[in-house]
Amino acid sequence: MATSLKIDDVLKSRVQHLASQRRRSSHWIMLEAIQQYVEREEAHERFKQEAMASWASYQETGRHLTGQEVRSWLNTWGTDDEGTVPECHE
Repeated sequence: MATSLKIDDVLKSRVQHLASQRRRSSHWIMLEAIQQYVEREEAHERFKQEAMASWASYQETGRHLTGQEVRSWLNTWGTDDEGTVPECHE
């Protein structure tokens, strides 16, 4: 799929300068930037959807962990006493 992209002269110059420094084409720099942006935004959207699902589950069941319970569990990560995921409660 061919797509054209209009960018102002200042941004075009910046892309060309960066491409020269990286020994890449301007096209490669722009594709990389677009790919990274799309991946970041997709991850953000997945996070948001997961948060909304968690919130809906909490509203339905009332089951949760407190912040202190989560911190205590996380503080065991990487230690000899690494704990398992605590059970949610009402």
